[in-house]
Order: sequence, then structure tokens, then C-alpha cells
Amino acid sequence: MSVFVHNHSRVLIQGFTGQHATFHAEEAIKGGTTIVGGVTPGKGGMTHLDLPVFDTVSQAVEETGADVSGIFVPPPFAADAIMEALEAGIRVIVVIADGIPVQDMVRVKRYAAGRKAVIIGPNTPGIITPGACKVGIMPSHIYTPGRIGVVSRSGTLNYEAVQQMTELGMGQSTGVGIGGDPVNGTDFVTVLRAFEEDPDTDAVVMIGEIGGPQEVDAAMWAKENMSKPVVGFVAGVSAPPGRRMGHAGAIISGEADTATAKMDRMEELGIHVVRNPAEIGATANRVFS
Repeated sequence: MSVFVHNHSRVLIQGFTGQHATFHAEEAIKGGTTIVGGVTPGKGGMTHLDLPVFDTVSQAVEETGADVSGIFVPPPFAADAIMEALEAGIRVIVVIADGIPVQDMVRVKRYAAGRKAVIIGPNTPGIITPGACKVGIMPSHIYTPGRIGVVSRSGTLNYEAVQQMTELGMGQSTGVGIGGDPVNGTDFVTVLRAFEEDPDTDAVVMIGEIGGPQEVDAAMWAKENMSKPVVGFVAGVSAPPGRRMGHAGAIISGEADTATAKMDRMEELGIHVVRNPAEIGATANRVFS
């Protein structure tokens, strides 16, 4: 079992014939992901990586039965690609692009309201269920099948935490990068709820960043609704207020947005807080053993 993607997922790649999409599609196929085709407008009827290329997502879904889409489309066109996938009935949409205009994502959120779809990203490394399905750009060789769920705003810290856990013999059920942009499709609470409902996830590692209330909101939800332990870390302890740190959404706007303030509050709410990212794996091992 896993959350959002599994070994029965049928994956479509939007922007399929581009360089980055091609590379990561090849890597996913090697890891066992079932990619059924791709979409590049104007190239319908061709084959790429021995798979069919379609002009539209609706054509691809009708022909292949795809239910997951990885969007490798440049930021100016990404919102239209997401809405096209929603309209075609795709249930899990993974948006890799970094730098989609905020107003475009606000429009996407309105368009997605009421639809039974999960949008992961934008500005995400993607999602992986080790050994079964990968949609994104994460290095799959560091992930191993197991029972620890991972959800992170940061891609690199997601990898760091996973590497530490893997070296300690702790595998992952699913790793989810929710993305670092200020307006994203899926938040911590959505992913925590999925992990709580998954019988094959025993515990969760949650990695946040400065900026916004997401981490504390998730801790409050977990206190009231989760039976599984959660280890948490928030990056950006040394970030000065008002300075954007890499991700568009990672900016301190008030005292409650600092990493220390968030971790203090998370600890009060029962999260097993890690203050040093080098200790995420060791802490998880201690808490979950």
C-alpha cells in the first residue's frame, strides 16, 4: 500500500519529448514505473521512448487509461497544462516547474475546487513509492520500500532525510514533495491524512521551512487526528526576517514564521521535533523503533 501513487498507477508525461522529461521518464521506467505515453502538442501520432505521443491529455487518457500525470512544462504554460489534466479526469497531477506565476496558481486552485484530484507542487521534486512508481526528479536509488511516510517542502532535505533513514535500514512507504511555492496544490494536512489512513505507513517524517503557517497547522491537525508518530524539522533557523531563502514561499513575514518559533509550537503539539537536520534519521530511528 502507499499514498497517491502505487504499482497500478498509469502515468502520463506532459511535455514528454523535452530533454528533462525524457531523462526523468527513462529513469522512472527503469525503476518500474508504468509510463503509458506522453503529451506534446503538435507531435501527436509520433512515438518517443517507444511510447505513444498525443496532442492532448484527453486523447491520451482515452487511449491509455492514464490516471497520473507528470507535468514537465515551462512555467508560463504550466497552469494551462494542469487545468487540461484536471479537465481530462487525471486524479494525481505532479507539477515540477519552479516559478509559475502566483496568479496562475490562484486560477488553478479555483479551477480545481470540487474536483477529486490531488495536485502535487508546483516547485516539487515529485512523489515516489519506492520500487513501484516515481513521478518527478528525485534520485530513486536512495529510496527503499518500507513503512515510513515522508512529506517535505524542500526537495534536498527530503533526499537528505531519506538517505539517513535508508542507511539505518528504515524504508519509506511514499515520499511526497509538496513544493516550496507560496501557492501550492497539496498541503501538509492533506498528505498527513493520507498517511494516517494508509495501513502500511507506521509513522511520518515532516520537513518544513520558514514562511507561512502550514507546519503548525499540520501539527495541530496531527494532535487531534493522528494515531501515528510524526518527526518534524523546519529549515531556516538562521534566516533573517524579510529575506527570501531559495523557495518563493520561504520568507519570514513575522515572528511566528521563524523556524525556531514553528518548531517550539510543533513540539508543544506533540511532534517529535529535530533541531539539527543531520539528526533526522537518528531521531526517526529512535522514535519509531
